[in-house]
Amino acid sequence: MFERFTKDARAVVMGAVEHAEGAGSVDAEHLLLALLDREASRASFALAALGLAERGDAVREALGAARRRAGLSQADAEALAGLGIDVSEIVARVEEVHGVGAMSGDRKDKGWWSGRRSFGRGAKEILEKALRIAVARRDRHVGDEHILLALTVRPGVPGEVLADHGVTYDSVVRVLYGGGEAKAG
Repeated sequence: MFERFTKDARAVVMGAVEHAEGAGSVDAEHLLLALLDREASRASFALAALGLAERGDAVREALGAARRRAGLSQADAEALAGLGIDVSEIVARVEEVHGVGAMSGDRKDKGWWSGRRSFGRGAKEILEKALRIAVARRDRHVGDEHILLALTVRPGVPGEVLADHGVTYDSVVRVLYGGGEAKAG
């Protein structure tokens, strides 16, 4: 699959691997963090045009907060609150006993058997969706813009955080391609 990826898309994947240092695997949020690091690419242009370049720290903080909640999205936390479960209180109690970030799933001081990072289900789904989006658009290669588009349509923390900052599939399509299209499903 990676043979169809552009240099920018490959750089995002490699950046995600670097962001996953200490984590059990490369996940979708690592792809988003790597996209935020990019400059002079189609995705970075779209993010800047949508005002996310100057709000990157807020996105990183939102991703960090979700990681502390064991990957629960804000919507998940609100749904649990409706059932009387205070996720913030649970996180606070766990961190009081086990330390900050105890629920994040980060694997501190645990070596990698193979020396390579594995890709979690979420990251694999994003990369597969990026390929599908590129094929649907009849693009010959998968670029970092396709990874960004894939992040906007997959449910979960990265998509929620992007939407909270005004970055949706439709807004990215408008910036990149100059028009609205039907949502990729």
